[in-house]
Amino acid sequence: MNATSVSRILSDHVPQASYAYCFQLWKKFQFDFKLRKSRLTKVGDFTCYPGRVARITVNHDLDPYLFLITYIHEVAHLEVHINYGNRVESHGIEWKRSFQQMMIPVMNEEIFPPKLLSGLQKHMKKPKASTFSDSKFTQLLRTYDERQKHVVLLSQVPEGTVFGFQGKWFKKGKLRRTRVECKEIKTKLSYLVPADVPIHLGQLSLL
Repeated sequence: MNATSVSRILSDHVPQASYAYCFQLWKKFQFDFKLRKSRLTKVGDFTCYPGRVARITVNHDLDPYLFLITYIHEVAHLEVHINYGNRVESHGIEWKRSFQQMMIPVMNEEIFPPKLLSGLQKHMKKPKASTFSDSKFTQLLRTYDERQKHVVLLSQVPEGTVFGFQGKWFKKGKLRRTRVECKEIKTKLSYLVPADVPIHLGQLSLL
C-alpha cells in the first residue's frame, strides 16, 4: 500500500485535526492498511506473519471518532509486536501503555467534543481489549454518531429476541461477560456478539 492510498483513507475517515498525526504513525511503522466491511465481532484488527508486512484493518463504516480510536488501538498492537514479538499478552500492560501514549496527541478539544473527551479520558485510564467492553463510553460515542442516535442495542432487548445484524437473523441467548451467545436462525450456528452492537428488531420469541 502506498502513501497516497493511506492518505486518502485517513482523510476520509478520521477527524480532520487528527489526520496529520495518523498519517505520521503510518509513515513511522509502514504497515499495510485496509478498510473492511462491517464485521460481526470486531471493528479493527492487527496481523503480522513472519516475512510479511504487518497489516491493520478497520471497518469502513465507523464514525470518525471511533475510527480514530480503533486505528490507534491497532497501531499500538504493532508497536508492541515490534518491541516484544509474541512474548506478551495481546492486551496486557505493554499494549495498554503503548495505546495510552499514542492517544495523548489526539486527546484534546480540537479533535473531540468536550463531553466526549471527558469520557475518553476516563476510558483511557484503563483501556479495554475492545472499546465495546466499556458500555458507558460506547453509549457516549454513539450520541455523536448521527446513524446511531436512535438505534436499539442488543443489550437492551430480552433473551429470546429475534434480531437482525449485518444482514443475518439471530436469536439472543445468554450474556457471557461483555458478549451475548446468539444463534443464527438460518444455520443454527452460535456466535458471541458484543452486547452493545446496534441491531434490527424482528419479533419477540414466545418460547
